[in-house]
Formats: sequence, C-alpha cells, structure tokens
Amino acid sequence: MAAKPKLWYFHGRGRMESIRWLLAAAGVEFEEEFLETREQYEKLQKDGRLLFGQVPLVEIDGMELTQTRAILSYLAAKYNLHGKDPKETVRIDMYADGTLELMLMVALAAFKPPEEKEESLALVLKKAKTRYFPVFEKILKDHGEDFLVGNKFSWADIQLLEAILTVEELDASVLSDFPLLKEFKTRISNIPTIKKFLQPGSQRKPPPDSHYVEVVRNVLQF
Repeated sequence: MAAKPKLWYFHGRGRMESIRWLLAAAGVEFEEEFLETREQYEKLQKDGRLLFGQVPLVEIDGMELTQTRAILSYLAAKYNLHGKDPKETVRIDMYADGTLELMLMVALAAFKPPEEKEESLALVLKKAKTRYFPVFEKILKDHGEDFLVGNKFSWADIQLLEAILTVEELDASVLSDFPLLKEFKTRISNIPTIKKFLQPGSQRKPPPDSHYVEVVRNVLQF
C-alpha cells in the first residue's frame, strides 16, 4: 500500500491550502507535519529538503516536492484533474493561475499592519468583483457546461471554488451580481469529496489569525 502524501507547512492556509484542497477533492488522504519552531525549519534546510529554502514541502511517490505551482500541476495530472489534452491543460492552468493570484493577495494581507491590511482586503474585493469574477461568469456563460473546461471536473473548478469561498469570508454578498458563479458554487460544493472537505473537522484550515501570523514570523524570522 502506497504511503499517504505528507505535507510540511504551518498550521494555517498560506501556500499549502490549495494543495490540501486538490488532494481532498481527489479523495486522497494525507498527513501533515506542522512547522512551529525555527529549529524544525532549519533542519529541513540543513537536510537539503527545501530546494529553494522554502515551504510548502510535499512528500509523495518517493519524491520531495517544493514550489506550490509545480506541486499543484503534478497532483492535477496524477489525479486526472488536468484536462484530456494540451489545449484543455493550458486553459486549466490559465484559470487556476488567475485564482491563485487573487488568493495570494488575501494570504499576504494577513502580515500587514492593520490599516494596510484593511486596504489590501478592500482591493481584493474590488478586483474580485471587477476583474476575476466577471471573467469566470463569462467563461461559464460562453462554455455552457457545468465545469470550466470541457465537461469534466478539473483543478480549475477546485481552485475557483476555493477562491469564491475565500472572498465570501470578506463579503458574503460578493456573488450577488454573478448568478452563474452562484450556481457553480452550489454545484461544485456538492461533489462528495468537496462536500466532505467543507465539513467541520476536516483538514481545511481557518482564515489566518494573529497566532498563525506570529508563528510564521518566528519560524521564518521576518
């Protein structure tokens, strides 16, 4: 029996959360090792396990993978969530990259002073409403299918649902002008593996709080 993937990161969302989402959506059980001290992080570096000195780190299939985008691409391909041909794959990559940009803005805002954080999150909402969500609303309208690419569940769908739920934490009414995205959210949230991940007690992480920020600052020393 193959070993479960093992994820090395902080006990919070950050750059690992999309990886958790993808594994959960694929129905894959995984283990987590949480970084809580500078010593843990330095040992990973000393042992040569962090290619560029950064986490996330994912142990899977006898490999130690770093760099979030590369990890996500590998997992999407491995679990048949990356399209049936290069044309579908590149569309999935484009859509996923767009939502990753939006979520990175949210993740980075947690580390800013209160006033700057408020401004950053307001900008996230503005960009979601004027740049990102209108694009996906149009994609769904033009495509006319249940999913973003082809007519099959993919990494792009997972990533978009994660982005929608993340932005809704800032403004619950953010989808009020996007009826197709509302339907998409309900549809994808009811896929059994996703539905399970959205239940209390899953390995989904809550929004970053002051304790998470303090741990990350202490471990990475910034």
